[in-house]
Amino acid sequence: MAITTEASSLGTSAFSDSDPVELRPNWSQEDAKVAIEAVYRQVFGNEHIMSSERVASAESLLCDRAITVRDFVRAVAKSETYKKKFLYPNYHPRTIELNFKHLLGRAPYDESEITEHVDRYQTEGFEADIDSYIDSSEYVQNFGDFIVPYYRGFDSQPGQKTVGFTRMFQLYKGYANCDRAQGDGGKAHLTYELACNTSNPVGVAASDLVLTGTSSADRGDVYRIRVTKAAASFTPQIRLSMDEYVVSYDQFSSTLQNLNKRGYRILNITRA
Repeated sequence: MAITTEASSLGTSAFSDSDPVELRPNWSQEDAKVAIEAVYRQVFGNEHIMSSERVASAESLLCDRAITVRDFVRAVAKSETYKKKFLYPNYHPRTIELNFKHLLGRAPYDESEITEHVDRYQTEGFEADIDSYIDSSEYVQNFGDFIVPYYRGFDSQPGQKTVGFTRMFQLYKGYANCDRAQGDGGKAHLTYELACNTSNPVGVAASDLVLTGTSSADRGDVYRIRVTKAAASFTPQIRLSMDEYVVSYDQFSSTLQNLNKRGYRILNITRA
């Protein structure tokens, strides 16, 4: 499924080695719960969602077969929770980058796509802009009514531009990362590339440096994670604070997730 057999070393195997989540005919309530959790994970950028942040009414409608998965994705993306996480705190080009990632599973291809969505947001509003992703022929062709959107940017598919592969890595920071933990003060990640119509080299996601290629024999190993966290944006930033964490293999993934949620940036990972 991935473009090359080496793609797993870039930390994408969590997506390329798994099948998309789909509600097939005669689906059960348990299948619906799996789809609901997959939608939250995708649309909220891999962030943990509290019970108060869930879109409970839309969940009930889906479980009652009153709406489709596509309708549920639309409800989640239009929710106040989504706005608080990805619209209000960010510059608008960053919000559009994340909309592409969350709803179409890819990065923007060129500056014209950013401009189109900025114009629609300004003239028709946020909800109309969300509809434009979910009602697009691209969404329908790839996900239809019952497939949960997933990261297509790592795959070779008809109609998908090669530059989307490299740009996706500017938005993707590893399987254990969440989109609100990437810092940059809400600024867009692809502004320069899109404006110049260029692309950056693909790099390995920091959170996947150690786990990729490990074997069962590595499970007894201990790892040293070196991280940094800048001062808050509203305080004078004199220097970065550096910390190190030594964790076992079994604690590795959960530690990375906690560090990402707390706003730390991973500098390097080595065996202790």
